[in-house]
Amino acid sequence: MSFKNKQVLITGGSGGLGALLTRQFVGDGAQVTVLDRAEPSAGVKFIRADLSTADGLEAAASAVAGGDWDVLVNLAGIQHFGPLEREAPAHLVASYLVNLVAPVRLTQAVLPRMKARGRGQIVNVGSIFGSINFAHFVTYSSAKAGLRGFSQALRREISGSGIDVTYIAPRAVRTALNSPAVLEFARLTQMNMDEPAVIAARVFQAIQARKRDVYFGFPESLFVRINALFPGLVDRALFANDRKAARLFAG
Repeated sequence: MSFKNKQVLITGGSGGLGALLTRQFVGDGAQVTVLDRAEPSAGVKFIRADLSTADGLEAAASAVAGGDWDVLVNLAGIQHFGPLEREAPAHLVASYLVNLVAPVRLTQAVLPRMKARGRGQIVNVGSIFGSINFAHFVTYSSAKAGLRGFSQALRREISGSGIDVTYIAPRAVRTALNSPAVLEFARLTQMNMDEPAVIAARVFQAIQARKRDVYFGFPESLFVRINALFPGLVDRALFANDRKAARLFAG
């Protein structure tokens, strides 16, 4: 499928992964609009928005509601790594707003026009962490689990409308989303981390193919299936890594 002259809206399109994905769409001829707090590179339209507040999210929804979007890519995300009780309340709320509520609200805003035209694609970029819910990533994992559930429920609700729903779950990606503590955790546990350019290309290909559910990485994609059937096995497999993470925050 070609995106030539298609109207594509990408949240978080100025970030490390988002900028690369934006470039992929532009290279294929798409008319791209980036919705973000930071202005992207030249060559695309820009809507400045803060999805981490209720007011900012409503302003963003109002800004995009009247557009004839062919593709909405919900990519923006924030993360807390550490014990749940140490996450600032404001950051906890922002985490659910950005990672879960914003994709739902923005989808709600663009759906009427997509339905009226009988075509469109909603793309929700989740995480392997949304299927294998990691300790010390509690709010991030649970929000991404919600995004996965939202994608499945929405797909069933709008079946036959001409609108496709794509859910994409990368494993850890080497971007600025990862704090120094996350990088240290990755080193201690030998966590696999993919390069942004590789993942941007794979995300673009999944969108282009209008895939339904895509999980990147092995053995992580295998663990997704095992966790769905035998979560106790995954509990035991992750136990040692969870203890290593706990030691990072001891004291």
